[in-house]
Amino acid sequence: MRKNSIKNTRINGEVQRVLAEIIRGEIKDPRINPWTSVVAVEVAPDLKSCKAWISVLGDEEAKENTLLGLKSAEGFIKRQLAKTINLRNTPEITFVMDQSIEYGVNMSHKIDEVIAADAEHPAGRDEEE
Repeated sequence: MRKNSIKNTRINGEVQRVLAEIIRGEIKDPRINPWTSVVAVEVAPDLKSCKAWISVLGDEEAKENTLLGLKSAEGFIKRQLAKTINLRNTPEITFVMDQSIEYGVNMSHKIDEVIAADAEHPAGRDEEE
């Protein structure tokens, strides 16, 4: 199976949806931040491994605690995934912290600052006039 095949894309989407439901509704670990979202999932073509990129709204401590909580719940998550999705193999899940949303928000703030500074000092006018 090719990496970008339609089947693989469907499996990635389904695993992402089910993982989000499991994290949101079934895990009772207090370390896991309620503002945790599954950004993307990439299941290997052989269905043996899976990378799940997660995003957590909060400070660094909340992110670390959420990652620790998810790693300790990997067995439970894998069992629930196997019950919900009928795959030949249930993949081993590796959780990776995704910084793209935080990076995007940070860049948006910087762009807003530049626009505000540019509005105060337009480039078309000379300071000497």
